[in-house]
Amino acid sequence: MKKLFAFSFALLCAWAAQAKVVLPQLFQSGMVVQRNQPVPVWGQADAGETVVVTFKKKTYTATADANGRWQVTLPAQKAGGPYELQVASRSPEGQTGESIVLSDVLVGDVWLLSGQSNIDVTIERVYPWYTKDIDNYSNDRIRLFRVQNETDTHGPKNDIRQTAINWKPVNKQNAWLFSAVGYFLGREMFEKNNVPQGIIVNSWGGTPIEAWISADSLQRDYPMLVEKTRLYQDDDYIRAQQQANRFADRRWNAMLNEKETFFTATDLDDSDWETIDQYKWGWRGIGTTWLRQHIQIDKAHAGQPARLLLGTLFDQDFTYVNGKQVGHTGYQYPPRRYDIPEGLLQEGDNVITIRFVNKYGMVHFIKEKPYLLAFGEDRFSQNPMPADVIPLSTEWKHHAGVQMPSCPSADVSLQNLPTTLYNAVLHPLAPYALSGVVWYQGESNAGNPAPYADYLRKMMGCWRDCWQNQKMPFVIVQLANYMEPSDRPQESGWAALREAQRIVAKEDPNAELACIIDLGETVDIHPLRKWEVAQRVARGFDRMLWHPKTQLSPEPVSATVEGGDIVLTLDQPLRPVADGLNEFEVAAADGRFMSAQARADGNRIVITSPVDAPATIRYAWKNNPLRANAFSLEGLPLVPFQLKLEK
Repeated sequence: MKKLFAFSFALLCAWAAQAKVVLPQLFQSGMVVQRNQPVPVWGQADAGETVVVTFKKKTYTATADANGRWQVTLPAQKAGGPYELQVASRSPEGQTGESIVLSDVLVGDVWLLSGQSNIDVTIERVYPWYTKDIDNYSNDRIRLFRVQNETDTHGPKNDIRQTAINWKPVNKQNAWLFSAVGYFLGREMFEKNNVPQGIIVNSWGGTPIEAWISADSLQRDYPMLVEKTRLYQDDDYIRAQQQANRFADRRWNAMLNEKETFFTATDLDDSDWETIDQYKWGWRGIGTTWLRQHIQIDKAHAGQPARLLLGTLFDQDFTYVNGKQVGHTGYQYPPRRYDIPEGLLQEGDNVITIRFVNKYGMVHFIKEKPYLLAFGEDRFSQNPMPADVIPLSTEWKHHAGVQMPSCPSADVSLQNLPTTLYNAVLHPLAPYALSGVVWYQGESNAGNPAPYADYLRKMMGCWRDCWQNQKMPFVIVQLANYMEPSDRPQESGWAALREAQRIVAKEDPNAELACIIDLGETVDIHPLRKWEVAQRVARGFDRMLWHPKTQLSPEPVSATVEGGDIVLTLDQPLRPVADGLNEFEVAAADGRFMSAQARADGNRIVITSPVDAPATIRYAWKNNPLRANAFSLEGLPLVPFQLKLEK
């Protein structure tokens, strides 16, 4: 009998040692789970194994299927916490194996934010706009989770990669490299509802919407998109291409550095270098070019720490002050904000040197950005600008560097292929319970906006299918104003894509539009006012989920011809504007648009038609309709639109 007992005990010990349950990466200590909804909890175990989930002193069991997948669904929970979530396997004899214990679990609202680089823009990037607000804010009830970038050409994956930002509480340090829109949305929703907030950010700069759509959704209407991805299902080929690209890049840089003469010395004689104006200069070539500027520092500023603002440069720069490298940026978009340490600046002559490394295009400075040295405690702020600054001159000394051949490229950019991001980083998140989704994307599709509305419908549809929730709320962030303004009517891919976003949001009962046509920047595709973006996103969710009377941006309801005027009726009144409304255009049946005078009258806009028999009107139909001045009584911009006139 003792031998039998010992044998049975040994078997149980052996089973316990082998029994193991695995949770998805989303399930970690510090997580936030969705309130007032059933909460799926799932993972992997041995086929046929029993899994026990314990939460708030109640247990729930599931049996792993033939593929080892198991799932339990917790009943809807009220907001609160922290709690403990325990997951364990159980033997056929009822013995519990090794368990996973997740602590500090909160119940509140969970938001998924996705799209391209304007979601990626970090707190570090926007910090100069909101320095004191970010410095002084922390909140353990708001948790941040960042999905690691990954692609897959074969089909949907079961889990995402391990991530560095995993349910961290909000403070300056944890949020520094996190999405600014996500951070501010968490703050906005916490202030509105006073419940824990979970922010999941899942985005990838430069990606088209097709990458975020499932193969099943694209197959019927866009089979060639699916076939395009199938071309890249040979992993050996992909590895070879990526390795070749890395080798070529390393070789190109090695050759460049072997040939380069460095012009960083403070005492270098640059008197015979040509003088250029940074706004009337653009160096086109492959390789390097050098700029130097002498700046005089008085005794009061000598030795003081400072911040060097160099606007936004194209494309890659290495920047030196008095021969010491103070900054390096590898591509065009990030603002150049380089910290100069204490003791580096000296009284009298100082030299700022920029080494541009260029692989394509034309090296140039970006206008309308600050170029200066900032001193004092407020040197990190740009809203307002620091009080103690020394402006840089627009004149630089220029010397050409090394000429190089073009760098060969075999980069396959899998993240830009259809379905690859849906497979790798979207599908594995389901069915984690959510309050709603923010979709902030479109710049990469503006070159071909015609199919975008259909793509967007398919994307929202396949995501809802994935979560088995056909009413899952979406807030679609409309493209901001960007690029050089125009005083004349303009055909614009950006405007056409905005219209696709508007139409899809309007026809979907579980979607709203966040209009940000007034928050963009002429020279920056990544505008910095992300808190205001988050505020408008929060309004959209507030309207869908809690307060249906919440006012969003004004939208057109109807447009009719009355006598010689066109009368546009809106869903709410506008602020009166003494000098009239700008950026309205009218076309006859020939489709040739002409600028038109307009005035606000409550919730109506009266437009004087510049053409006989007007057929179509539109508003803010430009890349950057900078003069658009139609706003609601609450200060929200009228949504850009195009409408056929009612007969």
